[in-house]
Formats: sequence, structure tokens, C-alpha cells
Amino acid sequence: MSTEVRVPALPESVADATILTWHKQPGDAVAKDDNLVDLETDKVVLEVPAPVTGRLAEHKVKEGDVVDADAVLALIEASDAATAAPHTDQAPNQAAAEPAAAAPAAATATAPAGDSATAEQPQLAPAARRLIKELGLNAGDIPGSGRGGRIHKADVVTWLDQQEAAAPARDPDAGRAAPAPTPQTSDDTTTPALELDASLPGLSGDAGRPEQRVPMTRLRARIAQRLVEAQQNAAMLTTFNEVDMSAVMALRSHYKDRFEATHGVRLGLMSFFVKASVEALQRFPVVNASVDEGDIIYHGYYDIGIAVSSPRGLVVPILRNCDQLSMADIERGIGDFGTKAKDGTLSFEELTGGTFSITNGGVFGSLMSTPILNPPQSAILGLHKVEERPVARDGQVVIRPMMYLALSYDHRIIDGREAVQCLVAIKETLEDPARLLLRI
Repeated sequence: MSTEVRVPALPESVADATILTWHKQPGDAVAKDDNLVDLETDKVVLEVPAPVTGRLAEHKVKEGDVVDADAVLALIEASDAATAAPHTDQAPNQAAAEPAAAAPAAATATAPAGDSATAEQPQLAPAARRLIKELGLNAGDIPGSGRGGRIHKADVVTWLDQQEAAAPARDPDAGRAAPAPTPQTSDDTTTPALELDASLPGLSGDAGRPEQRVPMTRLRARIAQRLVEAQQNAAMLTTFNEVDMSAVMALRSHYKDRFEATHGVRLGLMSFFVKASVEALQRFPVVNASVDEGDIIYHGYYDIGIAVSSPRGLVVPILRNCDQLSMADIERGIGDFGTKAKDGTLSFEELTGGTFSITNGGVFGSLMSTPILNPPQSAILGLHKVEERPVARDGQVVIRPMMYLALSYDHRIIDGREAVQCLVAIKETLEDPARLLLRI
């Protein structure tokens, strides 16, 4: 009996998906809920689990094909091995049963270390799977922190760090040998030099001056489309200001240890900016509004998008009802977004909607930039690098940790007065965080 594996239901905003990677090949044994294939959409990578246990009979589509919702991806046939269970009560005697039970153990003991065909494979997140494949690691050696032992990319990186730290203790000559290069992962902020391989498709150009044409991923193409639409369909303008971060940094330094001990999450800077933004948006509702053809939609809630860099590109998951969240809730939510973005496990719901966005280029060293709107939102706040600079205070020149802020807005519905005053409200709240408590 064959069971069809189909494309899961896609949201209305997603028309189709691309076959990214097959993880099981025809003839492979599969267990129920094993990940068979990754589907790339405009927003996220979806894993398609096996609906039943059996043997993968055939692929109906190949990598790179575009499929619609409910399309047939593969067929799974019931496996004879899965249905034929041994009957131990038919053993003629205990002596005969013991060698039979010992046989699998002996086979396992003599199997090559790299052969995992007889071992149950752990569940891998897409980013972890790619990293393990790139570095040639054995997934069975890496403990997973996810549900049911699922391995995330952070688990792989942690395991690598542990192996590197333990290397000198295992090798007495390690101190005399040159250190091995640390593997490059997609978490690094620097991009490695592109090495072109003549065997790869799209390679052209003369010797010594090669070029390679690579199609955009679905996510990158969608990012490009939305950024162009934002500039074409909105009257975008940016206003700038600078904020003295002394008060926020002093408050954070004083309470960060107690905050982490109490809430189990680190106190970062983003929660201050989210709370300050909510206070400003409540005073200037039009900055939290959006345009729908000839109408302005004023939102009575504050769903703030937090721009996150992932191995596949920039994504903006949405932190819902920020006016009702504590700073610990905000920090915890942002941390979860970062982990999910790296593992490629963000859901459609987490990437849909939003009334305002915050993007932090300062983590990459940006001193000044003009962020682009995230449609249909009408405003976005850009954060930048905190840098000590001389400033005038009470007739004296002092050194303070300063940050430039940029607020890009849709001039069709937001006048310069509202935009400037909204940014000033954010600045004043950050320079005097007591305003958050007193709501003034």
C-alpha cells in the first residue's frame, strides 16, 4: 500500500514553494515524522515530515521544482521489515535465544565508526543539517537541546567549541603545532571569499577572471521585490537624531545580573528601544498606522517587527502586543527569534503583520543609515553603533556614549512634524528611562 506525501497547506500570501533539499532518497527506510524534504517559500523553509513508517518508493518532483499546495511530492510504501516483528516465544531454548540477541550487538561493535545506517538518526533542524554536512560531522556525536533530542545549529556550534577547548588536553603536542583553522559558519558576520569551481553550473569568464551566475533564493528574491515596492509605492523620507545612552547603559549595568537571575534572560538594549517606541507610538498614532488604497488604518495594538539577520537573508519576525509585554518578555521573544532565524524554523505567523519595525545596524558597526520601510507599515526605526563622542553638557565638553537614530516614514500620511516629534519622544525616553515607569 502506498501513501502520498503532499505539500502542506500554504498561507494565502504564499502561492507556491520550491523543492530545496531531499533528505531521503528512493529506497531509504523512513520512520513516521522523519524529515523528507525542505520546501523554500518566500518567507520560511518548511520541513515535510513522513506521514507513515515505511520505505520511500519514489520522488514525484526534483530539487529546484516549484510546487503548489497539496501537490504530490513522493510515495511511501509499507516496509516488510516494519511489519514483521520477531517472535521470541518461538525460540527452541534459552541458549539459542541468547546468540540471536547478541548478534545485533556484535554487528554494531564491528561496524565502521562512520556507518550510521543501523543507528537511529537524530532529528536535525535545517541549519544544523547544512552545517553538519558542510563540516563532515557525525550527527550522532552531538547532543541536541530541542524537543526529543532535536539538534539545532546552536548545538553544533557549542559542540565544536567544546571539542576545540578539549583538543589541547587530548593532544600533548598541540602546543607545538600550528592551530587548526576554525570552521567558517553562517553565523559569522564576515563573508568568506567565494571559491569558484569549474564543475559548478553558471561558471563563465576568462582564466583568472571567472564569474558565476547563481539564481536568487526565494527569500532573497522576495526581499528584493519588497524593497523595490517600498521605494516605488511610498513617499519615503528619513529624519535623524542622536541619543545619549548613558542612562540606559548605567541602568543596564546596575541591574543586569539581578535581572538575569530573576527572569532567566539577559537584559539587552533592544527592550529599552521597543518600550520607548511603544510610548512614542501611543502619543503619535499615525506613525503606527498603515495605508490601504485610499484609507488610513489606525491600529489599536503595537506589533513590532524586529529585523533579524539569518543565513538565508534578512527576516522581520513580529513581536505581538508589545504594550502588554514586560522587558523580560521582550528580551526572551527577541532571543527566540534569533535562534529560530538561524535554524530556519520561523513560522508564517511570526513573519506576518506588524505595525512598526526596528532594525539594528549597529551590531555590524553601522554609524548611520536610512532604513527602508517594511510594507504595509508606514515607519521604521533604525539603530546604530554606540560610540563615545565629545558632546556639550551645561557649557562643558564631556565624553558620552552616543547613538544616531533614524526614523524612515511614509510622507503620504505622516507629516514631518509627527515624525520628528515621535523620534524626539523616543530619544527623551531613552535619555530618562524613568519616563517608562511614570508614563510621562
